[in-house]
Amino acid sequence: MKHIYQNIKLRKLYIFFLFSAVFNIFFSTGISAAKTFSINDVELSTPFKINFDKDKIIDEGFIQAFNQLILSTVQSKDYQKLKKIKLNQIKSMIDTFSIKEEKFVNEIYYIKLNVSFNKKIVFDLYENENIFPSLPVKKDIVFIPIIVDQNKNQVKMFSDNTIYNLWNSNVKNYDLLNYILPTEDLEDINLVKKNIENLENFKFLEVVKKYNLKNYIISIFFIGSDQIRLLNKINFDNKKTLKNNLLKNIDFNNINEVNKLIEILKISFEDYWKSQNEINTSVKLPLTISVKNSNNIKINEFEKKLSNLDLIYNFYIYKFDNKNNIYKIIFNGTPNKFIEVMKNINYEFELINKIWVMK
Repeated sequence: MKHIYQNIKLRKLYIFFLFSAVFNIFFSTGISAAKTFSINDVELSTPFKINFDKDKIIDEGFIQAFNQLILSTVQSKDYQKLKKIKLNQIKSMIDTFSIKEEKFVNEIYYIKLNVSFNKKIVFDLYENENIFPSLPVKKDIVFIPIIVDQNKNQVKMFSDNTIYNLWNSNVKNYDLLNYILPTEDLEDINLVKKNIENLENFKFLEVVKKYNLKNYIISIFFIGSDQIRLLNKINFDNKKTLKNNLLKNIDFNNINEVNKLIEILKISFEDYWKSQNEINTSVKLPLTISVKNSNNIKINEFEKKLSNLDLIYNFYIYKFDNKNNIYKIIFNGTPNKFIEVMKNINYEFELINKIWVMK
């Protein structure tokens, strides 16, 4: 009788553990396919004619969405490599898409799409093309353009500065940098004029600190000869960089010429920011980590965070018992980078017998 009771007790215990494991697996978000790049609000329009084909318009939306994706995740030098990708291959990278809005107005068909691309497949494509992608991290920065006319000993910073006036006139939805332009301030102008002979060493901290942002770009255009000397003072995440460039002389009163210059500068700034967030997808570090499974809500939250980390190439539950879930993770980076990334999302680990155990 005692033996039968023990068997029943063990069977109940086994069923409990099995249920817990099945619950973790089926209600887990820890599936690599859930990792996507979402490109939203892709807008298209076309005249409504007899040969109207909605599928062709949606296909064009896929192409536009893919272009937005690569423009936000690769540097300009690599963009040309990916323009050759055919529609069928683009479709193979799409996890889901939805029509957010569609309407007919004056015999014009309008459609707005949301498209989600599988990160793993996209990163595999980049690796095959020998491209190091970048994390599409948005960043607010203070941008201060200053034109210094060395012949006239004159400074232009605000409404008298064409670059200032036009800089945010053509913002693209795939831009990662959001430029905050300073408001017109007489004190700032006087401060810059006072230091006109020493702008290369001037730190601009009194100007920048008003905007409560640590990230900034100060672009100083020295004009007065047959070329423009451009000095960029860049501070991203407390990493300061000075860049000197010589540019072909332009007419700052010519809007077309100034817009072309702005486009070139924005591309260079985007490329610089992307270079700070590169992922080496060829590095695939296998990690084994152990997490206590006593709290399903915490497990679910942890797996969601893993799914949203771009440096996590893949992960899955390798095995489990009544205390721990053991995960296999493929990480695009070094062990130290893994510790840094996880610490940023409030998880800490210690290495015990080649297993990373969550504290």
